[in-house]
Amino acid sequence: MSRELPAKDHAALMDLVYRRQRYVYDLTRKYYLFGRDRLIRELALKPGERLVEVGCGTARNLVRIARLYPDAELFGLDASQEMLKSAAESLARAGLSDRVRLVHGYAENLSPALFGEERPFDRAAFSYSLSMIPDWRRALVAAGSALSKTGSIHVVDFGDLTGLGRVGASCLRGWLSLFHVEPRVEILHGVERQTAGNSADGAALWVSPARYAFLWKCSKVEAEAFALTDVADR
Repeated sequence: MSRELPAKDHAALMDLVYRRQRYVYDLTRKYYLFGRDRLIRELALKPGERLVEVGCGTARNLVRIARLYPDAELFGLDASQEMLKSAAESLARAGLSDRVRLVHGYAENLSPALFGEERPFDRAAFSYSLSMIPDWRRALVAAGSALSKTGSIHVVDFGDLTGLGRVGASCLRGWLSLFHVEPRVEILHGVERQTAGNSADGAALWVSPARYAFLWKCSKVEAEAFALTDVADR
């Protein structure tokens, strides 16, 4: 089980981990962070809708979202000041600095007010970030509270890795632990119980081959209910 650190300590840890890693992050992560582009395609953002990425990292996803949905309003939140430096640089290179607003903050405290806004978001995206957030339950609740009544949450993250076999899963977990990442198997298992294992294309839950990764789309009400009950622990 992961050790939950106070937000300030977690931010310092993330800065330490990514102070140098941020320079090679996108180059290396493309080989094992699968499903991100599928999540982006399935956002289906309409003109004027607002999306916040929680744990935006280098802004790799935000650049792609901005290009695919040129009329959407985009926001990025990250606990690491170091990663936000790379995010700002990536957006500048892409000519998108004026399209995306970045803020340093913690997922558990997400709100439009962090960005100086009152209007709620329409989408909240977690791309391989729930597995790094100390209190993922509070993060989901905060995301739900920051959304409009019809808003939705989109998650892509590591699955339970059972299809990789014991050795393969153990090796990957060991590698991920170097970056303080721990697959939240309780989330996938809980969502599977809620959705009766439905993993068809276009469904609320999709699980990749070998159960390496999963995508989950839910309403703000579903996310809050999931986070505030013991469904993920049974």
